[in-house]
Amino acid sequence: MADKTPANHLASEPQRRIAAATAIGMNALKPMMHFQVSVLRMWADSIERLEANYEKRLEETATTREEQSDKERAA
Repeated sequence: MADKTPANHLASEPQRRIAAATAIGMNALKPMMHFQVSVLRMWADSIERLEANYEKRLEETATTREEQSDKERAA
């Protein structure tokens, strides 16, 4: 019976409001967080592709220089 007094009811009302506001805020943030995560994934993929291209070109340059030095030695 003590839980149904007006004082206890009024004390729990702000807690319900805070919980409701928190739930609304979290629901609003969820799509934004998903968007940010997808942008970070795209950024990371771009960095990885750039790194792979850099390594590929570095290897091609090293191979070309080795071939040039082999040709110069043969000449």
